[in-house]
Amino acid sequence: MAYKKLKYWFDGELAGMLAEKIQEQSPDFAGADFVSAVTRRVKPLELKDRVAAIAEELHEGLGGSFTEGMAVLLRILGPENEEETGMFTNYYWIMPIATYVERYGHNHFALSMRAIEEITKRNTGEYAIRPFLVQDTERTVAVMNEWARHPSSHVRRLASEGVRPRLPWARKLDVFIDDPSLILPILEQLRDDPSRYVQTSVANNLNDILKDNPQIGRRVIEAWALPEMTPERKWILKHALRNGRKKQDPWALGLLAQIT
Repeated sequence: MAYKKLKYWFDGELAGMLAEKIQEQSPDFAGADFVSAVTRRVKPLELKDRVAAIAEELHEGLGGSFTEGMAVLLRILGPENEEETGMFTNYYWIMPIATYVERYGHNHFALSMRAIEEITKRNTGEYAIRPFLVQDTERTVAVMNEWARHPSSHVRRLASEGVRPRLPWARKLDVFIDDPSLILPILEQLRDDPSRYVQTSVANNLNDILKDNPQIGRRVIEAWALPEMTPERKWILKHALRNGRKKQDPWALGLLAQIT
């Protein structure tokens, strides 16, 4: 198969795929109009704007009601992703649905949290969750504390990845840059997680905290670095300290010597 730049995956062909899935659940959905509108709009756009345009056309085509539209969209998600890869290949077509929640779910907290949980089992909810963390910080963090205990590694990863203060390609979370204390209980629950997928996110989260709140980050890492710590935690801490290693930071090098 010839290589196709990611943005070109979000086109009229994808709209047709979505229309077919939606019409199986909601036969009155005007699929031809949806495909025509998406095809017309996305042509001059880059990736992020293409995904947003498809989400907007979903909202319009599903009647403008988030609750009714989400009921349909949840039914087309299909089986969960059993692997820790494939979110942007096999399940790329779910990205506009995540954006749909991000844009239109703000007044429907419980339904949006359920939708993001289901989406992230297949694609990712790490971007969709950000506005809820800004708008309703404590309630959203409480949900993510529950997600940190979820049987799905995808949902546990979201518990960490979604609250990263400096998640790439996403808006910064100034509330956690200023004070990361609310997210520390989430990371505590995940510090011995068996999934490398989750471990990577926890390490990256700690790395973010070290950039903005080095004293807090160092205190957390020192508390975790116990003689009897698990191999999983060792890997997390080594990965979290990678920038300190590169900079030959004495504190980081001392911790790394202790961990090794």
